[in-house]
Amino acid sequence: MLVAGASLSLLAPVVAQASDVVNIEEMNSYARSQSKSSKLDSKTFINEVSEDIATLKGRVDGLEVKQQEFEAGGFSDTTVMDQKVVFDFGAIDYSENDSTRLNNSSSEAYKFAYSYRMNLNTSFTGDDNMYIRILSGNHSDWMKDSNDGGYLTSVGKSNSLTVDKIWYEFPVGDNNTVWIGPKIENYYMHGTAPSIYKPVTKQFTLGGNGNAYGASTDTGAGWAYKADNGFAISSNIGTKSKTTTSGKDTGLLTDGSKTSWATQVGYTQERYSVSAIVNAKFNGWADGYLHTASADDALVSGGNHTAVGLRGWWRPEETGTATPSISVGYDTTTYDGVTSGTDTSDMWFVGLQWADMINPDDKIGLALAQPTKHDDETSEPFAYELYYSYKANDNVTVTPTIFGGTNRDGGTEDVFGGLIQTTFKF
Repeated sequence: MLVAGASLSLLAPVVAQASDVVNIEEMNSYARSQSKSSKLDSKTFINEVSEDIATLKGRVDGLEVKQQEFEAGGFSDTTVMDQKVVFDFGAIDYSENDSTRLNNSSSEAYKFAYSYRMNLNTSFTGDDNMYIRILSGNHSDWMKDSNDGGYLTSVGKSNSLTVDKIWYEFPVGDNNTVWIGPKIENYYMHGTAPSIYKPVTKQFTLGGNGNAYGASTDTGAGWAYKADNGFAISSNIGTKSKTTTSGKDTGLLTDGSKTSWATQVGYTQERYSVSAIVNAKFNGWADGYLHTASADDALVSGGNHTAVGLRGWWRPEETGTATPSISVGYDTTTYDGVTSGTDTSDMWFVGLQWADMINPDDKIGLALAQPTKHDDETSEPFAYELYYSYKANDNVTVTPTIFGGTNRDGGTEDVFGGLIQTTFKF
């Protein structure tokens, strides 16, 4: 009892002092007021979330505006672009008895030229295609002289970006395709590929780039039917928009305009193909790169001629073997209003190509041909090229090449050339 009493007497002053410092009732009152002010209900949650959503929506709207501004200056999502740059470094040697060639602009000096090519493809329906090729380059002399056979497939324009090709193609039904364009060549509108040989000099394109196929860019339109079993038939017209007669433009498809009308029939399977073409050319239309000098130009100047071309190709089942793919071609041409004995000409071509021989994706190519030769020519012209194409990586290919021929001009001119061609794709 005495101890308890003493303990209580000691605690009493402490309790009194604590009550003076902390007001318990005021603390309880404060706690109740805070509990009421921070209480969440459905309205409070909705208001806060609505404010956050409004803020986010404003930010998203701002991003969409910026995206639309960017897309306004960009390509359509259906447009595909690829580009290629080619470096050509080489020289040519003419026979010593060819004083004309040795003294003219087609000099034997080493040349280093470039070409730049941009391909644009755009679809508007998913099945059609608008094609545009933009080209530039600085090739000159023998690199652009088809009479030498040195005209390169990589040749560009004169150091200026130009629209080199432009056309529109669209399907009609399941098996028909129609082309129309202000700058197109007829071989883009054929139903059957005439050759699978990939050349360095343009004379060996299309299974022999002579009279039957040729290559001249101008206004054109065409149609092709490709059956599911490999059969194809096509017909197309190319016409010079600015044919001049007596100082006046004759316009398209008139009696005086230069015109080429080509019709091709072919059959293609996975490993082989055969085709035939008839190409009627009017009012001095002249083209092609596999011919002797300018004999064709002189004979068809202002006149008409009809060329028949036969083409075929075959490839082995496997690459990397000693058996090459083989492409062959033969042309025969008849000229209207030309003296008997010079009113026909012919051309033949053989192209051999080996793939994956030394390294994967490499190619070895060999082409042999008789350029278009007229019946009255006594010499036997001959042309060739040999190359090895090495793929350094997915985007760079290096192709050392030699080319040349004997009696290349239909006379006594012998030609030998060599170059290293480097192709960059991006």
